[in-house]
Amino acid sequence: MRAANAGIMLLVVVCLCALVGYGLGSLVGLPIAVGLVGLIIGPIVGIAFVRARFRDL
Repeated sequence: MRAANAGIMLLVVVCLCALVGYGLGSLVGLPIAVGLVGLIIGPIVGIAFVRARFRDL
């Protein structure tokens, strides 16, 4: 069950990073480009969060 929680946490962080990138890009005028940057950075940040939270997996 903890592995499923780690996977969901990873997906949520990736989606949040993409949404934050899209929102910031909308302010600048480049929503798709900055959203894609958020989507690329999302897995890196997500893995860091999951690794910090679920060290024993």
